Amino acid sequence: MSAIASIGSFFDAIGSFFDSLSRVGWVPLLLGATSFVIYLTLRSRAFFHTLRAAYPAERIAFRRVWGAYIASYGFNNVIPARGGDVIKLFLVKQSIPNATYPAVGAAICVEAVFDAIMAIFILSFAFTQGVFPKPPEFAKLDAFDLSFFASHLKFTLFLITALGVLALVGFAVLSQRVKAFWARVRQGLTILFDRRRYMREVFLWQLGGWCFRFAAFWFLLDAFNVGGSVRNVLLVLGVNAVAAVVPFTPGGAGVQQALLVKVFGDAAPSAVVASYSVGQQIVIAVSTLAVGFVALVSIFRIRSFKEAMRLGKDEREREKAAERAADAAPEREPERRY
Repeated sequence: MSAIASIGSFFDAIGSFFDSLSRVGWVPLLLGATSFVIYLTLRSRAFFHTLRAAYPAERIAFRRVWGAYIASYGFNNVIPARGGDVIKLFLVKQSIPNATYPAVGAAICVEAVFDAIMAIFILSFAFTQGVFPKPPEFAKLDAFDLSFFASHLKFTLFLITALGVLALVGFAVLSQRVKAFWARVRQGLTILFDRRRYMREVFLWQLGGWCFRFAAFWFLLDAFNVGGSVRNVLLVLGVNAVAAVVPFTPGGAGVQQALLVKVFGDAAPSAVVASYSVGQQIVIAVSTLAVGFVALVSIFRIRSFKEAMRLGKDEREREKAAERAADAAPEREPERRY
């Protein structure tokens, strides 16, 4: 029943969004969308610096890193479980000679350091405002994925434990390759071992990006008549931080919509809040998806997100076949000598 209620609430919010289109401020809406794309561009520059530190001898084109970053974000807004990250991994790996998936994947994770620091401060502020629900209250929200895990804590703990055990089993099975794997992971994290370079080339770029993200949500709050303010933007960022933990819907749509309605329930009429809760996600999804698709076609000559996924899967299969052949080669070597 909670799933049905969550879906019904989400579609009601979509209806409110379309009903309120005539009252939307189109100038702040455009400024919000533009600011968000600039935010992603600055983050992609930080990612570019991380990759340059990992591969100092390789020539890396920023436009390809930017294209992969924007395309993956746009795809994540229409596909659940962060499927766009697969596109980013494939496109970036293809753009760097001699790159490996473990190193590129580790480089992608570097940006999480800054995000975690910001999330701590933002959530600490949000939970002191009296309108942001505490974790035990998540089970009462009209967001099926979030409420399910919050109301079934034993299952959630079991799932986390099971995933940890599976990871350990995977390392045990691949024990012969673990040393090489971790060497590549360390390569992707190279910039973290140089604090000054990390602060200059990653942290400051991400901080600049967050300033534009802050501006984007300020403009969008104004566009949908909720009202832009420092407090309101920080609450929106707090909602995003929670939604990022449960990425089972595109862009965390259901979680964001439920939390935004709860957080701004007393700040504006319910129809206005419902319109904003869906409207901001539609604006961000459409703008990033459009820019991402243009990047795919113009930079990578790929005609669809589906084609990018297929190419990534095909290349991974080829790599696995090459690894199996390499593992089998030493066994045949003694026979050839004999």
